[in-house]
Amino acid sequence: MSSTVISVENLFKSYLVGHRSAQRASYTSLRDVVAREARNFRRKAFDFARGRQIVQGDEVEEFWALKNVSFSVKQGEVLGIIGRNGAGKSTLLKILSRITEPTKGRVVLRGRVASLLEVGTGFHPELTGRENIYLNGAILGMKQREIRQKFDEIVGFSETEKFLDTPVKYYSSGMYVRLAFAVAAHLEPEILIVDEVLAVGDHDFQKRCLGKMHDVASKEGRTVLLVSHNLAAINEMADRALLLDCGSVVIDASAADAVSAYLSKGVTAPIYVRTPDMASAPHVSRIEVSTSDANGVHRFGKPLKVKFWISHDEPISKACFSFNIINSNLENIVHAWALHPEYCFGRESGTSVLTCRFPALRLNVGRFHLRTHLTGPPGGEVYERLEAVCAFEVVRTDDSVLWGWHPENCAYHEQWSWNLDPVEPRSRELDGILSSS
Repeated sequence: MSSTVISVENLFKSYLVGHRSAQRASYTSLRDVVAREARNFRRKAFDFARGRQIVQGDEVEEFWALKNVSFSVKQGEVLGIIGRNGAGKSTLLKILSRITEPTKGRVVLRGRVASLLEVGTGFHPELTGRENIYLNGAILGMKQREIRQKFDEIVGFSETEKFLDTPVKYYSSGMYVRLAFAVAAHLEPEILIVDEVLAVGDHDFQKRCLGKMHDVASKEGRTVLLVSHNLAAINEMADRALLLDCGSVVIDASAADAVSAYLSKGVTAPIYVRTPDMASAPHVSRIEVSTSDANGVHRFGKPLKVKFWISHDEPISKACFSFNIINSNLENIVHAWALHPEYCFGRESGTSVLTCRFPALRLNVGRFHLRTHLTGPPGGEVYERLEAVCAFEVVRTDDSVLWGWHPENCAYHEQWSWNLDPVEPRSRELDGILSSS
């Protein structure tokens, strides 16, 4: 059984935040200014004598960045840490990296730790890339012989051969990150801590970094802590994830469950309702997307149902309706014809209801929308087109196998058939089942 390499128990971290007094008189005398500055000087002198943080401002507030955080990580495990900005993610990593001390609590780390928290962490700007590789290796406790054995791999991964003997202060942010990550990943730390800094690199480099972290954990048995707002990366990489909110651990569960909870918080269900108007042309008056989880979160490979209400003041027996599932770049991923001209759309005026069911929607992780097309027969009148409505998120399940290309650029073909059920004059139910090919 894997041993525990990170143990965090009842961790608290507070900071003192200074504020200018909210109540300011319209006229301030010299005496008021001198008195205020004297009070501030006396407070700062007391803080300095007691070894406390010195804070600027008239008023001091205690801010708790972390509150009673406890968790453990086993050897070879990849732990994702997610949450909104200000949730405490970076503060937690700084404590684990021994950059700052906790206010209360206990952290036990078993093994060498390599951290990549921001561009240039652990690098000396005046030293060359070559010198910084050896410096970081020495900081990690490696011998010069060990560093030489990994040197070519580090340089090859970072693609900085031409600038290896140039001081790193002249590197671009992308070059800086490439070399910093290559050093951190190749010098064999038992624990690798990576913050959002990978977002600085280009797309190809990010893919290589994720692949390297996967190899570090699965093949080499080392532990990875990954903080990222790229939820697709968390879903793909992490065995489990922590969801932080206001400094506390809200969820400690599988990556899919944590991401699902994060996306669900504050998100409305994917429903489109058209504002009532006097338009008489046929139009989509309502759309409902029934995802596997609540509030627009859908798990890879689970059934999905999309329901359309199409209003027409006059009978439109010959019409075409179709819809696309599109990604965040507005690219078509799935195109489903719902009804062809040879089918009767609506012999009566009123509302026709179309229901489209996917037995197993195989979209990769990411954010998707709907695009609808309501027209007359081919070459005829365009009644209505809706763009980017009913947003929903696709997340991974623990046993799902995702496609090997970019998470959102997953396209596949579906076969579909339509069953027309008996209907009432002003409400027509059309159930369509899309079955995977």
